[in-house]
Amino acid sequence: MKIAVVILNWNGTKLLEQFLPSVVAFSPEADIYVADNASTDDSLAFVKANFPTVKIVVNESNFGFAQGYNEALKHIDAEIYALVNSDIEVTENWLKPILETFENEPKTAIIQPKILDFKQKEYFEYAGAAGGFLDKYGYPYCRGRVFETLEKDHGQYDDNREIFWASGACFFIRSSVYKELKGFDADFFAHQEEIDLCWRAFNKGHIIKYNALSVVYHVGGATLQQGNPKKTFLNFRNSLLMLLKNLPNKKLIPVIFCRLILDGIAGIQFLFQGKFKHLLAILKAHFSFYSLVTEHYKKRDTFQSTKYYKTKSIVFQYYVKAGTIFEK
Repeated sequence: MKIAVVILNWNGTKLLEQFLPSVVAFSPEADIYVADNASTDDSLAFVKANFPTVKIVVNESNFGFAQGYNEALKHIDAEIYALVNSDIEVTENWLKPILETFENEPKTAIIQPKILDFKQKEYFEYAGAAGGFLDKYGYPYCRGRVFETLEKDHGQYDDNREIFWASGACFFIRSSVYKELKGFDADFFAHQEEIDLCWRAFNKGHIIKYNALSVVYHVGGATLQQGNPKKTFLNFRNSLLMLLKNLPNKKLIPVIFCRLILDGIAGIQFLFQGKFKHLLAILKAHFSFYSLVTEHYKKRDTFQSTKYYKTKSIVFQYYVKAGTIFEK
């Protein structure tokens, strides 16, 4: 199968210098692309000088993650897209089990590898770990990571199984499915756009899988730090937009209402912690969501599955029952 590894870049010379060599060395099956979001540094000159086999697609502006990939993939011909963050280190033969799964399982549309922490390689990494799920209220969590708690990898998730969402840090998708879904929602800019896309794929009957035989290491937060208020804004707003677009009709209003209340509680926590910029980010996220309700309600598909969640409330399980480990 023809596969394209596509690395989205914005002013990322240092990241490309550190991580692109592993992608080039261990991806003989793939065409490798750097999709550039109108960088102003010397990252493209670096790629041209040091990796002449790597192809370059230049976007007109910094479109963020979602639209950045949408624009770049218009110019890339492949059966499989491998969307890889610029702070990912891949391992030998990382593509082989992914391609075998796609070849042997025609209904599988999206795959995520095992994602471990580049800084602590014996631990799972926050953004995806061993595959993602949602709770009843749309909170994402992973096998190997529940909120801020990361598990050590001792083989407990060495399997090949269905999941609900795959991490955008290292995201494999059939190009035909990507086009069917019209790609990521560009309004998200960044954060949770991959969960939204997976949810839309799930509602259309596509299968999303995790394959532990493919292993990558992710730095995480290399482009936007965890404590950045912009990240808080995008996560809170995009989560609400995702719920609006994908929840089944009967759960739409009650679940969003509950999330708004829980967001308010999170805002109060930020207030007491003295994190006023994050409190303001939540308020801005809500007002932005209200302004986009009509537009995004029109994006709802004709069918939304009621079987979107695995756990009723990961918040209750984590904070009340102290359940910090994923429950099989």
